[in-house]
Amino acid sequence: MQQRTRGKPYGFDPENCFQCTRRSDRFFCNLDPATLTRFEKLAFTSVYPRGAVLFSEGQTAHGVFLVCRGSVKLSISGSDGKTLIAHIARHGEALGLSSAFTGNPYKATAETLEPTKINFIRHDDFLRFVREHQDACIKAARQVSQECEADSDHIRALGLSHSVTEKLAHLLLTWCNERGNETDGGTRLQLLMTHEDISQLIGTSRETVTRLLKDFRTRGIVAVRGSTMTIVRKSALEALVLL
Repeated sequence: MQQRTRGKPYGFDPENCFQCTRRSDRFFCNLDPATLTRFEKLAFTSVYPRGAVLFSEGQTAHGVFLVCRGSVKLSISGSDGKTLIAHIARHGEALGLSSAFTGNPYKATAETLEPTKINFIRHDDFLRFVREHQDACIKAARQVSQECEADSDHIRALGLSHSVTEKLAHLLLTWCNERGNETDGGTRLQLLMTHEDISQLIGTSRETVTRLLKDFRTRGIVAVRGSTMTIVRKSALEALVLL
């Protein structure tokens, strides 16, 4: 079982929820003080390294994981061994919500993409918590609804795109809107995912992603330096998206 962390592993501040400088309007991050105090008493805090598996597809659901810092990829696998990344969870998102409510096994595998700080709350404690605190229940329902909408968007992008080029362009534009930083040279993105990860997001091969990104660089659409990608010509990506 997770233990409460001490010190500053991976550069994270040892703050509690009230001291967090990144509280947002997502799930537990903006609960009222009394509810948040109760949540902190129930939660176990851990910091995981990159590549840590929080839970696996088909595993009995034993609790809910709240992402405080970092990012987590949620992936599903087929009987042929192929893997598709369904979602990238970031700070303020809870993992395992639907399984906590239904009692069904986890529907995906959750793996950290970088050093990630997690608050974990046991299954029974979570259900009792949302029964006793209406604001937490509403926020949980809101996130489950957002997950359904995001799944629909993902299916649309994968199933109705006319080409792999369009799928990749759509993904990069989505990242620009969600977490891009505008600069004089274009929209800057921090890339934590490998070409293999990206291929699993859009349902293609790693070699295809490598070839397409090289083509985008040659055409001056994107520029890559280390783990940073800059979308230099966003209009060119938009022209590739036919949806």
